[in-house]
Amino acid sequence: MLEQFIYIADMIGVISCAISGVLVATRLRMDPVGIIVLAAVTGIGGGTLRDMMMGATPVFWIVDNNYTYVITITAILTVFWLKHIHRAPPYLLLILDAFGLAIFTIVGAQKALALGFSGPVAIAMGCITGVVGGMIRDMLSGQIPFVLQKEIYATASVLGGVLFVSCSYLGFTPILAMSIAISGTLSLRLSAIYWHLSLPVFTADKEA
Repeated sequence: MLEQFIYIADMIGVISCAISGVLVATRLRMDPVGIIVLAAVTGIGGGTLRDMMMGATPVFWIVDNNYTYVITITAILTVFWLKHIHRAPPYLLLILDAFGLAIFTIVGAQKALALGFSGPVAIAMGCITGVVGGMIRDMLSGQIPFVLQKEIYATASVLGGVLFVSCSYLGFTPILAMSIAISGTLSLRLSAIYWHLSLPVFTADKEA
């Protein structure tokens, strides 16, 4: 039951992030290879780095080819969908990113705890899983990643990791702990998008 819950949640995250990668790629008028690359790095980039850092090799998508199949099919269907509607809503990318961030953060933290790592390491692995795919996508497309801007992005990921680890240590069932943490991460990120909440920005410039 738990493994199925994690697997389904992870696939939903992969689909959400793959679509966001396709949205960015099509806006930049990339060719099919570029579209697949952005979809793939967004969907599995964070989890790949997480597994490599924890020594969980071969990484998950090499063991389970369903990930590459899902990314490819998602990319193709998204391209046809975008051709049909001509233009996606401007907020869609942010919402898809929020879902991917919330799901990947908790899946990453859960995997770290399951492998015997400490709570702080699980929180860090969750954050890496949640933000790295989007970072790679943005860097490949020539944009400043969300995590390096004033957006409440990594902060939401850290909150989710803390919630999950805390609930786990308090004896909550894994599925309940994951559900609470995913909801908390998603709520903070979507609230930040809706109400334009952001972190303070610091600059070295001084007014004359």
